[in-house]
Amino acid sequence: MKILVSACLLGENCKYNGGNNYNKIVCELAKEHQMFPVCPEVLGGLSTPRCPSEIVNGVVMNKEGINVDREFHSGAEKALAIAKENQVDLAILQSRSPSCGVKEIYDGTFSGTKISGQGIFARMLREEGIRTVDVEDLGEQFSSITIILEADHI
Repeated sequence: MKILVSACLLGENCKYNGGNNYNKIVCELAKEHQMFPVCPEVLGGLSTPRCPSEIVNGVVMNKEGINVDREFHSGAEKALAIAKENQVDLAILQSRSPSCGVKEIYDGTFSGTKISGQGIFARMLREEGIRTVDVEDLGEQFSSITIILEADHI
């Protein structure tokens, strides 16, 4: 199976604070499946580390009030091109990210409040018919991965 994955989940230090979101389950999957790691924010030209960003009234703004919507969309388009070029079957994405959030994102107040919604890249993937999975849905048990990966496309 070809899986596009948020690069931070594989331990790449591309998170806004310079760290990563290493996920053992995703790294185990990488042993058996072809992985295509992407960070739409880095692909869009943003630095690591960078000021945290949230979607505010439909536009991506960083905490300092600077509009970074263009960079987020540009990076998402580049990451989507990678997904399409490699004909990925699935994308496993980092939770709550303004790029990769699958089910929820932060509400744009920089207060830590979460709301239902999708990040820029996650929405683009879904619009192209590419199945997206929130990394937290992989669960703690490795056996649950098989169920998720073999389920019908959403």
